[in-house]
Order: sequence, then structure tokens, then C-alpha cells
Amino acid sequence: MWSKGLVIQPMKKRTISKEGIAHLLKTFDVAICDVSGHVNLAFRMTKSAFSELQDEAACTLNCLDKCRDGGFEELFMTKVDFGAKFDSCLRINLKGNSKVTALSFCSDDESWRVLEKDVQSLLQQGLTDRTKMIRVLWRSTPSEWNIMDAIKFRKFWGEKAELRRFKDGAIAESTVWETETWERHTIIKRIADYVLSKHLLLRQEDLTHVVDQLDFCLLVGGQDPVSSSGALLEAFDTLAKQLRLLDDVPLKISTVQPLDSAFRHTSVFPPEPHPLAYEKSSQRLPNFAATCVRSLEVMIQLEGSGNWPLDPVAMEKTKSAFLLRIGESLEDRGMFVTASEDEVNVLTSGYSFLLKIFHERGLVVQKQAGDSNIQSAPSEDKELFFRSQHSSMINGLHGIYQAYGPVVRLAKRWISAHLFSSFISEEAVELVAAYLFLRPFPFHAPSSRVTGFLRFLRLLSSFDWTFSPMIVDINNDFNLKDEKEINENFMLSRRSYEQNPHDIEPAMFLATSYDKSSEAWTKQSPSKSVLKRIASYAKSSAELLTNLIIHGQSGQYTWECLYRTPLSNYDAVILLHKEKLCRPHHVLFPAEIPNGKLVIQGKPSNDFHPYMPLSKSVVRSLHDTRDKLLVNFDPTAYFLRDLKCAFPVTFKLWHDSIGGDAIGLTWESSKKRGRDEDDEAMLDPTSILKEVGDVGKGLVRSVHLLKAPKLE
Repeated sequence: MWSKGLVIQPMKKRTISKEGIAHLLKTFDVAICDVSGHVNLAFRMTKSAFSELQDEAACTLNCLDKCRDGGFEELFMTKVDFGAKFDSCLRINLKGNSKVTALSFCSDDESWRVLEKDVQSLLQQGLTDRTKMIRVLWRSTPSEWNIMDAIKFRKFWGEKAELRRFKDGAIAESTVWETETWERHTIIKRIADYVLSKHLLLRQEDLTHVVDQLDFCLLVGGQDPVSSSGALLEAFDTLAKQLRLLDDVPLKISTVQPLDSAFRHTSVFPPEPHPLAYEKSSQRLPNFAATCVRSLEVMIQLEGSGNWPLDPVAMEKTKSAFLLRIGESLEDRGMFVTASEDEVNVLTSGYSFLLKIFHERGLVVQKQAGDSNIQSAPSEDKELFFRSQHSSMINGLHGIYQAYGPVVRLAKRWISAHLFSSFISEEAVELVAAYLFLRPFPFHAPSSRVTGFLRFLRLLSSFDWTFSPMIVDINNDFNLKDEKEINENFMLSRRSYEQNPHDIEPAMFLATSYDKSSEAWTKQSPSKSVLKRIASYAKSSAELLTNLIIHGQSGQYTWECLYRTPLSNYDAVILLHKEKLCRPHHVLFPAEIPNGKLVIQGKPSNDFHPYMPLSKSVVRSLHDTRDKLLVNFDPTAYFLRDLKCAFPVTFKLWHDSIGGDAIGLTWESSKKRGRDEDDEAMLDPTSILKEVGDVGKGLVRSVHLLKAPKLE
């Protein structure tokens, strides 16, 4: 209809001719003729603005169709701004540009409008079908501008154009933008830079992109470790094939499924191949290698048998026996295996894999008893069931939305950087991020990491966690009956709200098709107070990120600030020796000494080093050197575990599980501490903090008291 123009006149009384309409369409981008037949109501509207309006209308219709509550909250109560709406933002500085020449002003065609159109045309020609929509906005009126004529391909691209033969035999002019896989999101940036620099004679410093500004927090040594994901998947395929071919185990292995987040593209730092984790010594050894290796969990299912014991303890013992036998078989086939009754780790193809057996008997017994949930299943089987379902769903989601993985990685890095690792699981972060892709209204699903991360922060801070469940329907499985069941489960979890609004669990209710009661990831944590703190941090970070996208860096407010956390918000701070962390190269910003009372200082231990030498003079036996590898060892994790055992109700511990050398500490309330707590000890918090330093001797650099506990 719009290509023919819209006339607001009855057909029988129409005063404007077809020629008149054709003249309007030739003169203006959009034609909406008023009742007089003489005025185009859309005379100031550009084609790009109208395309955006049409897109908004289509998105709104989709929202009305998908949202059973009518979409009022999404359409009328959600902030829509430049930073959250568009996937990539670019600021262009044209001050003093030599291409700008004097242009006369008129009411219909100001120079800034010509400028918008011309920049838009350049970007559309350069980016072609890589973009769905481009919108150019001018902030201040330039004094000069020159309109350029249409440019043919060779003239447009210059030396970047080349003749190429394609797979279908066609030969055509094309441009090639070679890049590493992990840098593909910057191709649009490179194209825009080239086109605008060539045709507007712009300098590099005149172009400021947003698309890669947060990459710094995902890089190790200037490269994204996700680049080794292909090797990881090949290593898993090799292991899975070997497991299925085992013929000396009483029951054949029917299913092998990876559970680690590295396999679903959401690990902040997926492990890189380790030189000592190969079957043969043909690998060229570097001078140094990491002492600690993270083992990737793999779930195994055996073929059916009626001989499994029904007793949970006996069942676990039987699974351990199977795992030990599997480990022996793999070792006989040349793999390096470390086995105990608790776990079996297999080192192969550069990686370590932790094997777990999942047995459905516990779940089947319940179903036979007529119980539809899985509350009484053995804890490990229940956990493996949840993780298996979750991994499958997230893998499928990543296959649909390529930006999902990078968005989750930024989100997890942010959660850890602000010391929330103890309180919110990585699966919970993945589900919250999934929600904004599945329910993006009033936007489209994000197609860039920065925009997706901004929306994640806003969702985390604005969602009504107290009175609403977050329903994450990844496979579009839910019907009205399912949603009713979820809402009933949610209302049951809020029964205690009137008696104690500060003590509801789960505070973050995440419902999925495999977990309609939010039991898997958030049942115990975060608490309402912790969730409130997370939401507050998210709101502050979202405001800063929005400002950075629109206006750029200013003074002390930089992109790095998004991942710096203020240590002054804690009652005490424990600083760790960076050189004693298992992965010191993952530390983003070394912690600064906080303003507070120094309680204790400690020297680094000589018993542990994060890197081991691998020179020929040191490595005499590859097998003996492998024995020095520490699988799944993390000094910080063991230190936190010991502190929680020693001080279970004295304080909360806040830490960064990905790469942090600081631990925050906040005193628990006297109500939480209970009557058994020694009040005299709380009067002297320095003595408690000295004990903290003693527990972490060799790892703890210093302990600082910022605020004494409140005694009620």
C-alpha cells in the first residue's frame, strides 16, 4: 500500500489525480496525502525512519500475539532507547572534515538531513544484507556538507574489490574481510570504518564503535580462548567414541553427554589444550604449563539392566565400581586416568574429563509410586538430570541465537567481577539471559553482545522477582496447564511473604520445562537481600553502560568501570596473593588495598605454584610430570570451604570465581548468628579476622577491617 501512497480522501470525492500521487512519490520518501489533497503529511519523514516505524509496528503485533497478558508492560512500561534498541552503535565526528562544503539552508532540506541520508546510503551500500535496519541521527547542525553521487562497486570499494569465483560457478566483484572466528562480530566495524574513511576522508579517531568495547574482559593474552572450542569438541568426540566402543565393561555405554558450560558456548574462559593431557609425548612442550587443570564433566548412561540395587547407597557404590572399571579400560587404551572411589578423570587430546554415571532407576521408582516430581531421587542423579536437560536446551538456544553465548559470557564475567559467584549459579545466569532472547519485547532478540548485555542488566534490575516467576520456555513447550502449575508452585513459595517478607525462597523463581518448581538452581540462593544487592549493582551498571554507548568515555567513567567493584561496600576485605591463584592470568584488575584497618599480613606459600617448568632438564618422565598435575584444584575454593566450616553463621563471603584476588566479607545479623554465637568475640572483630588469615595462611596477602559488626 505504501508504495502507492496513502490518500485520506473517499475514492468518489478524491481531488488528487494519479499523476499528482506519482509526483508526491517521486518528490518524497513517504506520501500520506491529507483530506485537501494538497499536503503531504509525511513530507519530513525519511525512508529509513518509515522503515523503522513499520518494524516497530510489526514487533508490536508480534508482542500482542505472544504475550498472553496483552503485552502492556512490554509495550508501554519498558524503556526504549538507542543503546538497547540497536545492536551496534557508531559515533562519527565530522568537525573540520574537508569533505564538508557550504550548503544553503531551507526548511525542508537542512544540511544535517542531507548528512544523515548520505551516511545512511554509504553504510547501506557497505553493509548490504548484514544489517536489518540502519538509523543515522545528527546531534548538532554542521556548517557545510557536500552531497555525493551514486557510486559503482569498483569505485565504491577501491582496492578492496576483487574478482572471485563462487561455489555455484559465478564470477563476481566482491570484498573479503578475513578475520579470526572469535572476531567475526567486528566485521561490521571494519566495513563501516573502511567505507566512511574512504568516502568521507575520516580519520580512525573520528570513528568510535561500541561493538568490541567489552571484549577486554573475555581475552587472555590478547586472544579469546573460545578460539580453541573446535579442539575441545573434537577431544570430546574422540572420548565419546572410545567409551561407546568399550566391550570389557559389564554394561555397554549407551549415552555420552557433555555437561560443562564450555560445550554450550557459555563458559567465560573455556579451557585450552594442556600439553600434558595428551596420550602420547609427541606434543612439543612449552617452557611452562599450568599446574591446575579444570576437568569437564561428562555424563554417561549405561544400557538397561534389572540387576541394579534399589538402595541409594548401594546404587552409588555400584556406579563407582562401574566408573573404576571404565577408567581401567580407557587406561589400557593409552589414555591417562586418575581414579578414586569419588571420581574418575580422563586426560585425553589435551583436556581432562570428569566421568559421571546417571541412572534413571531413582526417577523410575518414583513414577511407579505415582509421584510426578523427583524430590526423593538420589541427589547426584537428580542434579545430573537437571544439568542434562539444561545443557540440551541451552545448546539448542545457542544454535538459534549466535549472540547468546557472548552475552552470557559477559554476564557471568560481570557477576563474578562484582563478587556474586557464591550466590548465583552459572545455570541461573544462562536462564535469565535466555529469557531476554525468548521474550525480547518491545525489541527484537539482540544480535550483538553489548546490546544483549545491557538488556541483561536492565532485566536483572527491573524484573519483579518478589511477585512474578520468570518462565523460561526455551522449546515453546508450555501450555496453559503448565503455566497454571508453575504459578501455583510460585504462590506456594510466597506463602510466608506476609509473615516474613524478607525470608522467601526461592527469591529468584526460575521455571523451566524440566524444573517447574525452581528447585534446580535458585532454591537456596540468592536470598532476597542478596538479590536486592545484585539488582542494585545491575541498575547502576546499566545506567553507566547506556551512557557509555551514547556519549562514550568521559573522565573516570570508562568501559573498564563496568567490571570494577568497590571494595568499600564490604565490612572486611581479604586480599590474596595473585601468584598463588590457580589461574592468575584470569585476574581482570588486581585489587587495590582498601581504606580500613590492616589486621594481618601474610607471606606467600612455597608449596604451590600456578605454573610448572617443562624444560627437558626438568621433564625426565612425562608420566611422572603428569602426576604433578592438580586436577580440579583451586586454592581459593578450598579456602572458602574451610572458612564456611569454621565460621558458618559469622559472616557472608563474596568472591570472584573466575579471576579475582579479593574476597569481600559482610557480618551476619545477630538474629542469623543466633544465641550460640560468642558475643564477646564479636566485640573484637580483629581476633576473628586474624583467625581468617590463619585459615588461609600462604594464600592470604592481607586482611582489612572496614566496619565492625552491629550488636543488637
